[in-house]
Amino acid sequence: MSASARTSSSASSAELSGAAKLEDVTRIMDKLASDLHTINLLPHQRDELLQQLKVYGRDPTNSDPIFTKEGIEVLTRHGFNSPSLTTSRNALRCLANALLLRADTRQMFVDLRYEQKACNKLKNDNRDDEFLVSRIIFLTTYDSNVNIEKLIDQYHLAENICMNISRHARQYVTKQKKIKELDPMEDMALIETLKLMFNVTHFCPQRTAAFSPALPHILTLLTKRAVSSSKPLEPPIGSLVNSLMNIPFEQKDSLAQLFPKGALNTNVDRLHEILEKSIKVYADDELEQLVSPLLTLLRKIYENAPREVQKHMQRALLPSEADREKVLGRAESLASRLLRLSTNPTTPQVRETISSLLFDLSDNDARKFVHNVGYGFASGFLFQHNVPIPENAMEAYSLSGSEGSNARASQDSREQFAGMVNPVTGQLLDREENVEEEPMTMEEKEREAERLFVLFERLKKTGVMSVKNPAEAAYQEGRVVELDDDAKSE
Repeated sequence: MSASARTSSSASSAELSGAAKLEDVTRIMDKLASDLHTINLLPHQRDELLQQLKVYGRDPTNSDPIFTKEGIEVLTRHGFNSPSLTTSRNALRCLANALLLRADTRQMFVDLRYEQKACNKLKNDNRDDEFLVSRIIFLTTYDSNVNIEKLIDQYHLAENICMNISRHARQYVTKQKKIKELDPMEDMALIETLKLMFNVTHFCPQRTAAFSPALPHILTLLTKRAVSSSKPLEPPIGSLVNSLMNIPFEQKDSLAQLFPKGALNTNVDRLHEILEKSIKVYADDELEQLVSPLLTLLRKIYENAPREVQKHMQRALLPSEADREKVLGRAESLASRLLRLSTNPTTPQVRETISSLLFDLSDNDARKFVHNVGYGFASGFLFQHNVPIPENAMEAYSLSGSEGSNARASQDSREQFAGMVNPVTGQLLDREENVEEEPMTMEEKEREAERLFVLFERLKKTGVMSVKNPAEAAYQEGRVVELDDDAKSE
């Protein structure tokens, strides 16, 4: 059959539906199964049948023979046993598609015990093989009893994943005048490898250390690749961030990679750049899904960072003196945008993670936290987490000689803030707008006093902080004066 005739046959077969489609799928599967027992197909015939099957398999309707135990076995055997790389990849595409569309087929594949061959195939320095096999193993981490620990310990899964990531980073570390334009398959394969790595480290946390060798290559890709301003966490950047979530950073070698000598802040600065671009462009639902992992990663890095890097992160993420020209959260800096998101009701995960990050940056100290972000932004988080608020928290800015905040301001600039910052809004007092108001009438003063009395009583009952109602204190000290009914407001 000529090439044009085969193309015409494939096109007409792809248009079949209903009973005709089911009949043709059954015919193809029977031929492929028979070919496994007695070779009766030429290579081009076998590949043509698999190509037709791939098209049919995109829609499970009337494609039932593909999704049976027998069908999965036929595709698996052609995919992993065929001496032809073309036939192997055609079969693996059909198999990967089947595992994606029908969850029950994943256990069927695992039951065939082809995990070792799958892990071995990851050694091939080929992006198609990397993409297909990584996706197949990735899909088996859901809805199957695959033994991930065995894949790592006996079949070298972690080692092969680290090797593939290093291959992707290779062109960024070798001396080249210009980075060549990437084949689209490069990124597709990298993304599948990173997704697989995340799932494996998530579902098998006892083996996360086996993936530490990938850390320098992930960081190379993260710092050398361009970050889009319109979609900063578009894969593979988002996938690179996610892949770092479960890698342990405590080991000496990992810390040396994260904070290289002579360029301690390189990796942190790239993450700050991605964060700033992300919170400018993503809508609330995208922030929840995409930015939450980045914020969690920053918390993890801060926890393990040397003090010099921690101070750098505080300067970058906490409000500066320039931010305090306005009420905190109203400027357009990264710190102000983070503060606004920390109270966003439509992004609960982002809101919580940002507040936790800012609290970490304040050394987990409630008084420093209030100092850094203002009582208005700090109070909700502290109350929610039952963190007592020190009695002197509202006086923090006037105590220039006390242990101050490790915020963006240095100790010297903190002394400039002393006694000049509104502890609730965080704004410099000399930058607050003077608002001309009519003096309160006696009736208005009484209503305000009643409201404050109730608020203080409620606050005292919570037990979160020790307060004394000023009205009660005034009465006990004999400072309460009875007024006549006809007393007038002065």
